Amino acid sequence: MPSSRHLQVEIRESCGYVTLNRPEVRNAFHAELIRELTDCFRALGHDESVRAIVLAGAGKVFCAGADANWMRASVEYTPEENYRDALRMAEMLQVIDECPVPVIARVQGAALGGGVGLIAACDIVVAADDALFAFSEVRLGIVPAVISSFVLRKIGVSHARRYFLTGERFSARRAQEIGLVHEVIPPEELDAAVEQILGEILKNGPRAVREAKALIRRLPTIPPEKVREHCAETIARLRASEEGQEGLRAFLEKRPPRWVSSSG
Repeated sequence: MPSSRHLQVEIRESCGYVTLNRPEVRNAFHAELIRELTDCFRALGHDESVRAIVLAGAGKVFCAGADANWMRASVEYTPEENYRDALRMAEMLQVIDECPVPVIARVQGAALGGGVGLIAACDIVVAADDALFAFSEVRLGIVPAVISSFVLRKIGVSHARRYFLTGERFSARRAQEIGLVHEVIPPEELDAAVEQILGEILKNGPRAVREAKALIRRLPTIPPEKVREHCAETIARLRASEEGQEGLRAFLEKRPPRWVSSSG
């Protein structure tokens, strides 16, 4: 695992736990944290022993967006420097979004600006019922451009037309209603809810889960006339695979498949 100053990274029972560790600035982004997250998720995604990843934030706030000092420095950037800076953040979000295994965001306190983009790049989002969210960029005279493609896929154009334009804060319940968050629970139950979801994932074939995530990402890019062929090829390949054969045999023999026993 790459060295990291601003992340806590742990692997337990086939699951990676990645924690933003800048609580003194509410886990705000800066260039180094962006690089560390990119390297971390790239490494975990290539580790075949890792079957799921939890992304969390230390302290009281999940992620408050951009670091004030980082933003202050950007005032002096040339357009080209700002462009390269934005590309690095876009790369980070893409690496998280395309991570081969499920990524679960554990959200407490608030997710603001780029912090909302971070959870939009995750597959499953569990939030405390007192958490707050906002696309706060417009309050600073800028727009949520880098995160927009990830967010729009989650909340759609209609909700973006309100919250991108107002910059207002909204509740976890509202975030759930618009598709940004999947589960809203009391703060003290966050860890248990995340572990319950991990437990469900670990019941499944490790390769099947990776293939399912890839299928979700791939299907929208396939021409309509090729969708049927692609789906048929995918299921045929997986049925004939070692994991698919083991899963079918376990079902017919009324026993747990080997991956459940091996994961504990």
